[in-house]
Amino acid sequence: MSKARKTAASSGEPDFWRVARDWLHHWLPKVRGSSPKTVEAYRIGLESYVRWLETTEGTQRSHIGFGHFDRARLGRWVEWMRAGRGYSDRTIMLRMTTMRAFLGHASLEHPTLTALANDAAAIRVKPPARKPVDHLEEEHTKALLAAWDTGDAKSRRNRMLPILMYDTAARIGELAALTLEDVRMDEPARITITGKRGKTRIVPMGERTRRHLTSYLDEFHPDTDGSDGARPLFHSTRNGTIRPLSVDRIDEILKTAASKARGTCPSMPGRIHCRLIRRTRAMDLYQQGVPLPTVMQLLGHESMSTTSAFYAFATLDMMRKAVDAADPGPDPPRRHGSANNGSDSSAPSNSQKTLNRETTRNAALPPQSRTVSRLNNKPGLIAVKPISV
Repeated sequence: MSKARKTAASSGEPDFWRVARDWLHHWLPKVRGSSPKTVEAYRIGLESYVRWLETTEGTQRSHIGFGHFDRARLGRWVEWMRAGRGYSDRTIMLRMTTMRAFLGHASLEHPTLTALANDAAAIRVKPPARKPVDHLEEEHTKALLAAWDTGDAKSRRNRMLPILMYDTAARIGELAALTLEDVRMDEPARITITGKRGKTRIVPMGERTRRHLTSYLDEFHPDTDGSDGARPLFHSTRNGTIRPLSVDRIDEILKTAASKARGTCPSMPGRIHCRLIRRTRAMDLYQQGVPLPTVMQLLGHESMSTTSAFYAFATLDMMRKAVDAADPGPDPPRRHGSANNGSDSSAPSNSQKTLNRETTRNAALPPQSRTVSRLNNKPGLIAVKPISV
């Protein structure tokens, strides 16, 4: 142990390197169940701060301790990332998320570090600008799901994969892990999906997907019984052994489907992946009026904030339709002295439409029952006064 670490230990300060190692190698992957990619992202974020302490602050690596995680240093680090390195707002936010998560964990293990965790949580960074959700248009989705033909068994299997991927909005790893016991074809047809950290959710299937899957099961799993529940839903056979399709193989099948679809749909985006299909399904449901909490359950998000970060805003077209539908007021009045005020003079106003209806109705009535329309003293409103002729 170095002299600096001995001094920190004698003062009662927790060993930064020991806590960091426990967080990255034990707590995140084994206790919290974080994916390897998440653990690696946290490792990169923590290493980024350590390198900054070395190169910019002049701190020796062996001397780094929790005393170097004060609010002032974190603030200088954020400013260095923004002005010195030109990092994007998203990158800066992810780096600070790492620091907050790490110091939050450290404060739970060592309450004396709570002040550092609170200071890190109080540092505000500019959130990245929201962008419209990247998703496929309807013509792209239809072309993609119908890209594989049905000429042979493998093509029929490959066709079923994107259909189920879209209908359930499953992650690619979740799709690869599906087994026969996860599928229930009795009403209502549904699939149990095991997501991150072993959490499960039940997703209903649409009627079309149910019919496709029924045909698939009849062909690829014709003689299964209850004892075969662990058999992979999507599989290949090698040397007589059934093996589940890998994530890479499913991704390859999806990309091949996109390549085939471009023959009939040239505007198909160049990069097609499972997350894009997942977002497309969620956005399609959202645009059809499905409540956001239901979309959240379908996606398997634990927090509403995760879902709303992608789908809680509408496209311009959705907002325009909503505004038009929620505007019950009359047409704007014409400007005095203007012939058509920039509008189409051939289009009748609301008042003219009402007068036309009254004229038509009067023509069909006997003289004594006819009414005369007049404008009352509120511009734009029509009043009908019965008179005797």
